[in-house]
Parts: sequence; structure tokens; C-alpha cells
Amino acid sequence: MGVKIFSGRESKYLAKKIAASYGTSLGDVKVSIFSDGEFQPSFEETVRGQDVFLVQSTMPPTENLFELLLMIDAARRASARKIIAVIPYFGFARQDRKDKPRVAIGSKLIANMLMAAGVDRVITMDLHADQIQGFFEVPVDHLFASTLFLDEIRKLGSDNLIMAAPDVGGAKRANSYAKNLNIGLALCHKHRKKANEIAEMTVIGDVSGRDVVIVDDMCDTAGTLTTAADLLIEKGAKSVRAFCTHAVLSGPAYERINNSRLTELVVTDTIPLSGSSPKIRVVSVAELFGDVIKRLMNNESISSHFVIS
Repeated sequence: MGVKIFSGRESKYLAKKIAASYGTSLGDVKVSIFSDGEFQPSFEETVRGQDVFLVQSTMPPTENLFELLLMIDAARRASARKIIAVIPYFGFARQDRKDKPRVAIGSKLIANMLMAAGVDRVITMDLHADQIQGFFEVPVDHLFASTLFLDEIRKLGSDNLIMAAPDVGGAKRANSYAKNLNIGLALCHKHRKKANEIAEMTVIGDVSGRDVVIVDDMCDTAGTLTTAADLLIEKGAKSVRAFCTHAVLSGPAYERINNSRLTELVVTDTIPLSGSSPKIRVVSVAELFGDVIKRLMNNESISSHFVIS
């Protein structure tokens, strides 16, 4: 039984490291682009009877998602034995329900599209909403960056830590970290007037004189994160660090981070950074994904990577 790992164009930087961690080289995919912008990926080597792993995060633009769909379809038509989509960052995950009338459930639509294309399994990390796993009729391995972040937090060497959630939605995740590390928990409560714009925020819990660690699944415009960091410092926190899995970092994110009172923002490489900041540090998930692929191929348990949900 053979294994081949391929990548879409925007995730090649990560896929090369995943392939190296597994012990192989990245397969050859050629993408032909027509003059009108239409594109066509093709495998430049046989995949017949192989277990094919396709690495592609589906962050904007939507070409990244469609490129993955085309690669799945191409692998299926080329008689691959199994097709596994490795999606480090699952885009459209914030559209997991109808939170107001007349809107789409985008993440369910994406699941339908992936299954229609012919995917046999999905491996992803830190979904914005856990229930998205249930949108699929194929196995979904939902990994957590806590496997990496817990070690990074312990390396801080502080005996004065307290976990914090940037909003109510992140309370479960922060509480899981707090229990694992046996430390306290604070909560930032925000009120929005509209998407990506915070009207007000308050802190629940005593953070005076403490080293605060904020955890979240993603950082988009960094509005919530930087507002929370500044507010925590105003409430007497000694320092504020943040650990966010997906570095979406759109719009004014880099400017806000640089101008904030954050000591450090630690992210993973599920999404390539679009800018730079002395406050941002990247931890790679390549070894984790490489290990999961090895375990799947050897029919071994991967539950050790499900540290925190």
C-alpha cells in the first residue's frame, strides 16, 4: 500500500514539512492557468491504487477551496485507493448555523462539496465549531493545537499564570486549558454591534498581578484579542500573551497587534502569514500532521492528539 502526499499552491510551504516529517517528498502537481483565470490541477505521477493525502487550507480566496475540490476529483478519476483531505485551516467554519434569517450554513455546504468530489476522510485542526464534524458522512479527525500550545505555555515557567477566554464562545476551550494546567480562569465578555466591531467589553475574574494567557481558535482582525489584552492590563494584569491556532490576520490586524499591550502572540502555520510583527511567533504543526498520517497508515490510535476540545 503506497502513500503519496500532494499540496495545493497556497499550502505547499506546510505540505513540504508534513511530507518530510512523514518521511517522503511532496508529490508533483501541475496547475495550468487559462488566460481568463480558470485553472486545472493535474497529477504528474501515477496515483492508481495509492492512498493520496491532499494538503490545502481553505482560507480566502475561494480558489483555495476549489483547487482542493478539483484535486480530489482528479485523484478519484485517476483511481486512487483512498483520498484524504488534510485541511489544517477549515474555511467558512464560522458559518456553522443560521444565526439570523436568510443566511447559508456555509460549513455544511463545504462538507457536501468535499464529499461530492469524492473525499474518503478529512483531517483538520481546531474547527471554529466542533459540530462541523457531524456535517460529514466520512470520518473526520479533528486535531487540536493544544497538543503544541500546552508545552509552549509550560515553557513560560511562570507560577503566576491565569488562563483567559477572549469571549464567551471561547470559555470551554480556555477552561480545558486551565484544568490541564491546574490554574485559574478569567473571562472577557464582549458585546458586538456588527461583525468585526466590538461595542464594549468587560472582564470577569481577578487578573491583578497575574501573567494572563489568552487562547482562541483564530485571530482575524485582532480586534477582540487586542481589546481584551489592553483591558486585562488596565485591570492589573502583569502581562498578556495569546495563543491562537489560525493566523487569519486580515485588515488592520498587524497594526492592532503591534500597537497593543500584548507581550506575544503565538500562532501555528496552518495559514501562511501575510505580514510580519516582532510580537508574533509561529509554531509549526507539520510534525503533528506527519505523525497522524503515519498512525493512520499503521492503523494506530491518534487519540493522544485530542488533548483539549
